[in-house]
Amino acid sequence: MKKLYIFAVGGTGSRVLKAFTMLLAAGVKPDSGEAYQIVPIIMDPHSTNLDFQRTTTLLENYMAITKAIRNGNGFFGTAISNLRGLNPKTSALPDTFTYDLKKVSGSKFKDYIGFNQMNEASQSLAQVLFSGTTVDKRNQPIDLLDIEMDIGFIGNPNIGSVVLNQFKDSAEFREFASSFTNEDRIMVISSIFGGTGAAGAPIIVKNIRNAMQADVDSAGFLRDAKIGAVTVLPYFNIAKDTKSPIQKSVFIAKTRAALSYYQSNLDGVINVMYYFADSLNGKAYKNDPGNGGQKNNAHFAELASALGIFDFLSMNDTQLKNSNGTVQRSVYKEFGVKVKADKLKFKDLEDETLSKIRKSLAQLSLFKKYLDEELSNAMEKTTWAIMTPKVEPDLLRDGFYNTHLREFLDEFAIWLDEMAENGRGFDPFNLKADVRTFITEHPAKTPWYSFKKFNYKHVNASLNAASKKRDYADNKEKLVHIFHQATQDTLQKYFKIKS
Repeated sequence: MKKLYIFAVGGTGSRVLKAFTMLLAAGVKPDSGEAYQIVPIIMDPHSTNLDFQRTTTLLENYMAITKAIRNGNGFFGTAISNLRGLNPKTSALPDTFTYDLKKVSGSKFKDYIGFNQMNEASQSLAQVLFSGTTVDKRNQPIDLLDIEMDIGFIGNPNIGSVVLNQFKDSAEFREFASSFTNEDRIMVISSIFGGTGAAGAPIIVKNIRNAMQADVDSAGFLRDAKIGAVTVLPYFNIAKDTKSPIQKSVFIAKTRAALSYYQSNLDGVINVMYYFADSLNGKAYKNDPGNGGQKNNAHFAELASALGIFDFLSMNDTQLKNSNGTVQRSVYKEFGVKVKADKLKFKDLEDETLSKIRKSLAQLSLFKKYLDEELSNAMEKTTWAIMTPKVEPDLLRDGFYNTHLREFLDEFAIWLDEMAENGRGFDPFNLKADVRTFITEHPAKTPWYSFKKFNYKHVNASLNAASKKRDYADNKEKLVHIFHQATQDTLQKYFKIKS
């Protein structure tokens, strides 16, 4: 199977990867119909970043779910693996989605570059290249050379580029190279207005294109790899804090500088570049340089950015040609909506976006609502639950359901809530509403002659029909697969949602 390697760099990289994972869980696929195995590699020195942790947990639960139900064309229908999972018998890598940056934890940047071992001339050069001040974990002013890197690079890509360059010499890079084929693709996700993301994308792409200079397998394939990049420009507001090194006022200046560098150095190197920005001065995030955990609410910008990954996978090979490491024709894309509303609904999205996500997100939302509100009532009573393999109360205590599936869907609901509440909100669902009205723009309607409002009995009828269409290995596989079919039928029949 073809593979897509995703390098998610920094906090924004993790949040876009989370949105992409939610869409995969909902059953979203590339328009091309091509099946890809997704191999995420998260790069962030800030291992206590809560967004980073939420994404890794989400990926672990997703992988556990797909292992139990087997992949198909419905919910969780795309395989996800970490690098170790590609060669579990031979790989010496840890069973994780993260790239462990060396000599970062508990280290200052000056120690990383061996500042005290340099001669006087080299020290003077380092002081010029890394001049300036910031604050430490205790909000005390320090020189840039004294940055404690385990909370990230605090908006300093000049430092980030030095540290992240170690990737080319890592076991992870060698494992990535050895498993890469000429049919595979690469996507790099990062922001452009901070430190980790702005530094990471150019470094990763440079190391891949220069693979012929490294002693790695598949160097020729990497040199001519099909590479896409999601580059996220400023899209959120941040609270003002005069003591913090993170100031929104410098986001635009940093973005302009990074774009200028990208224009000069990445044109002809990246096949497709996706840009996303949002100028709305919405609800301010807490100003947290890193020592507070950096947990930001989900934002529609991250969902829109994730759609760029599907677009990249939908492009055919003739649009992504390279020759000796040089892209024949770089493509640049942006994202837009029909109406720039502060609270976006489905009607505000362009038709292409709407057809991509509306039905799938509504299906997963209905699945979540049913499990929370109706599943325990349906067990041992409804045809679909009684048919072999039976969906019985024991399933609710199984680790598959009680840990992996429930945790994932709980995070899905939180993700929807966070997007709804954010500045440029995306608010098409209300999972606390009655099942008839949980899609705010599409209330369910029953035929006039039925004299009954839509309720879970109508969903059960769809489940009964779906359960008779095929055999299942066990009740875990059955639960996920019939709900995908039944929610699709229910949305089409009662909510009039076909796409």
